[in-house]
Amino acid sequence: MPGDSEAGAGQVGPDEAWGLSSSLTPPDTMCTPEETSLLQVEETFLALLGRINTLVFQPLLLAEPSNVKDQECLRLLLQLSEQYQHLWDLTQVSLRTLRQRLNSPATIGLHTLHLLHSSDLFLDAYRQYFVIYTSCVAVQTFQKATRKKSEFWRSQRKALKQFLTNVTLETSGAAGLPHVLCQPLTDHVQQYVLILLRLGDAVGEHHSARELAIQAADRFVTLQSFIRRALDEASATQALWEMLGSRLGDALCTADRRLLLDSQEVPAVASPVRADRVLLFNDVLVLLQGHSFQTFDLKLVWVDGRHNKKQMSNRYGFHVITPEEEFSLSAKDAQGKACWLSKVSQAICQALRGKRDIPVLEQDQDQEGAEPPASRCCLYTFRTEDRLRLATYDGSWFWGKPHGKGTLKWPDGRNHVGDFHQGLEHGFGIHLVPHGAEDKYNCYKCHWREGQMQGYGICEYANESVYKGYFRDNMRQGFGVLESSPQAPQPFKFIGHWDRDKKDGYGVLEDKDRGERYIGMWQADHRHGQGIVVTQSGICYQRTFHVDKMVGPGILLLEDDSLYEGSFTRDLAYTGKGKITFPNGYFLKASFSTGVGKGFHTQGVLETTAHPLDPMHTCKRQLGLEAFPVESRWQGIYQQFREFIHSNCPEDAQEAFLGFHVQTAKELRKSQEYLFCDRSNPDEVSAKIKDVLAELPTHQDPESLQLYLQKALKSSAHPLGKLVKLLTLAFQATYSGFGANKHLLGLAQEEVKHHAQEIWAFYQGLLRVALERQGQIQEEREDTSESHPEAYRLVLPIILPCFYPELFMLYMLYHEKEDNLYSQGIADLSLFPDTKLLECLDVQRHLWPLKDLTLTTNQRYSLVRDKCFLSATECLQKIITTVDPREKLEMLEKTYVEIENTVSRVLEREHKLPMDDLLPLLIYVVSRARIQHLGAEIHLIRDMMDPIHRGGLYDFLLTALESCYEHIQKEDMRLHRLAGVHNQKALW
Repeated sequence: MPGDSEAGAGQVGPDEAWGLSSSLTPPDTMCTPEETSLLQVEETFLALLGRINTLVFQPLLLAEPSNVKDQECLRLLLQLSEQYQHLWDLTQVSLRTLRQRLNSPATIGLHTLHLLHSSDLFLDAYRQYFVIYTSCVAVQTFQKATRKKSEFWRSQRKALKQFLTNVTLETSGAAGLPHVLCQPLTDHVQQYVLILLRLGDAVGEHHSARELAIQAADRFVTLQSFIRRALDEASATQALWEMLGSRLGDALCTADRRLLLDSQEVPAVASPVRADRVLLFNDVLVLLQGHSFQTFDLKLVWVDGRHNKKQMSNRYGFHVITPEEEFSLSAKDAQGKACWLSKVSQAICQALRGKRDIPVLEQDQDQEGAEPPASRCCLYTFRTEDRLRLATYDGSWFWGKPHGKGTLKWPDGRNHVGDFHQGLEHGFGIHLVPHGAEDKYNCYKCHWREGQMQGYGICEYANESVYKGYFRDNMRQGFGVLESSPQAPQPFKFIGHWDRDKKDGYGVLEDKDRGERYIGMWQADHRHGQGIVVTQSGICYQRTFHVDKMVGPGILLLEDDSLYEGSFTRDLAYTGKGKITFPNGYFLKASFSTGVGKGFHTQGVLETTAHPLDPMHTCKRQLGLEAFPVESRWQGIYQQFREFIHSNCPEDAQEAFLGFHVQTAKELRKSQEYLFCDRSNPDEVSAKIKDVLAELPTHQDPESLQLYLQKALKSSAHPLGKLVKLLTLAFQATYSGFGANKHLLGLAQEEVKHHAQEIWAFYQGLLRVALERQGQIQEEREDTSESHPEAYRLVLPIILPCFYPELFMLYMLYHEKEDNLYSQGIADLSLFPDTKLLECLDVQRHLWPLKDLTLTTNQRYSLVRDKCFLSATECLQKIITTVDPREKLEMLEKTYVEIENTVSRVLEREHKLPMDDLLPLLIYVVSRARIQHLGAEIHLIRDMMDPIHRGGLYDFLLTALESCYEHIQKEDMRLHRLAGVHNQKALW
């Protein structure tokens, strides 16, 4: 090379030949002497393995077990043999790659050696082998296996001696078996270390395979440390079993168990529990007291080394926590405490990793000083605690207590799956309770608080009835719905208030078997107090109940509008004194009685002089208004929301308050995937309460607030939407189906208005909490009255669609008679052409919009129908396209404007219609609009309209529309119209 001395020019030194100068010689083109040495070592080791297999393993595996202990010995020997064969196979692969390398060094690189690029496989194989080997040593497997053939093994003493160095076999060859199966392998590992280190030095620091060689050598050095420690632990464990004697030894001895620390070597005392000796194994902590002992699974042992005067009087002690016991271990000095604390912590970490005897070597040093995690996931069966006696818990733990998600199973079949906190059920959980001898369960899917059902839940009972509602202290409390199976002998559905697991307060029971619905008060699961019963046939009555029995007089309203006031049975048989008022005005005051075989008897006075009847007392009489003040109904619903507000809307109580959606218990039992059940509704946008409260103050102006309320009230994920959902459920259960009775209109009407006020009050409560969280104060309202005009203006129009189907049905039934007369009047008026109808209605001729009528050659004005005031008619017809009273009134106002615009166009000047001219024109428009159930529409608008409109233009127009409605019903007008119809020639 240029610049080299003359003596060295053109010559290559040995270091450069082995790769230190890659510019002269490629690093892998020649083999190192170390590779040749490794080849010889592997060949020798393979031959040795073959001889050991023949002389040792084959005779050992021929033994026939005669008892359980012999079977366990044979199992260990089989495992050891399998791992021995695995080592043999790996060595053969290593030898094959070495030969390939030595035969073709120019084409096969050093890094292809199996020992270099797969050193982790060798380490794992050796570790597994020595784990099984030390298990055999600890439980004296070799001594037990050779005991029956001692003469045979004594004859093999000379043959076994050839495998050993520095070991004397004085008596029996069997004593040398453990050494024969260990020493050759440890010696081979030592040879690996030496050759790999020399190989790393030989190839030079720039060689690509040098790092592989050094890394493999380091791993085998670590393996040597592991083997020495494993052998020491196995020997100490074997000595302990011999010292303890057969009784304790047999009870504690297992093949995988290793002694790590003994209080006789490093003194330690347990308190307040009594123990003569403390033993730390790799899987359990044992307290010995005489011939008895206690074991504690290390996976469920927590240690706290901080000095606590309340817990420990010795400053050299530390606290030990287990699922059912807590005690202290105290050493003599600081060094002893450090030793025990370190060993226990280390053993806990190994047990939790599931690598009791197979630590991850590369991480072992890093983990020696690591503290065990406080949170763990383990299985444990309780023994002494009363509530959980013999129950098995599988799940998350935290400092000795079930904490997090887990499953708790009792021997009697009870099963709880869900969230735990400090050892108690806390959060969402599913609880199964077996029912009877059959494979049936009561399944509770609900929220728990400190071990008790608390908040919203669903219970599916063994009899297939289902409860959906709120719980407190493991009992149904507050609002809830209980519904039986449709196939039950007496199917029913109850919706209302519960107190301490019993129906109590206001509630509705539908008895599907009898075809009736009870609406009223309850006490201790009995109808008690005022109540209304509505039957499927349309009959309804109001009575006072006492423990499910009717007492005192009542009111009975029959389907033909007859009214009975007095006493009667549940089968509606009159008894005692009473009064019947007939629809024609007659009434009967009499005494009524019934008897078996006697039929029905009455004695009294029938008044046949017809008296004018007050509809509000008879056919339109409303029940329950005084008996059930609207403020006292559905307190079970409002109570949950008020408590949520008063507690400042805690986030951890949101799901317990709002409820959840979950699959059925049968599906959950089948899949057993309790912890992963979906409790969200995919159709809803999730809204955390903190996000709700953060957004509320940003919607203060009326327009923004109205848009926000529309969104919130329609989402069951929002607290306001949840309230609407529950109120809708209660409303439908009361007034749909059997409950569609005209005598309940007053109750329904009051409820809808009251719901709007309560929802607004609830919104105000949420806003107060939201502002307080932001450090603001809610402004005081100038109007302190309880009318809440915002409830009518903002809330009622949004929630009315939820109640509208049932509510409008009640209005239709209430105004059925008037609407029938109105419909007949509309049918009669529809026979008239436009000009004849305008004439009959006394509309002044100069107001007739004849200019709007387009005639064909064969038509006359007197023949055209449905053409006059067409725009106003179409506008009025839109009144039925919305449920919002304000929008209905706006349609009515537009109708009035269209009438005036049409008249102004006819007169070719702006014209304001006086009432005398407006009424006949409006009657014409109403007759042509042909709106069904107009009476129900008018009265719903009037009852639900914003009070701010009373006395204004909307009120005036609604009054005018009502006058038209009443005018069309009048008998004299119908006769006048029909008289004109008889003269067909005049019409046509």
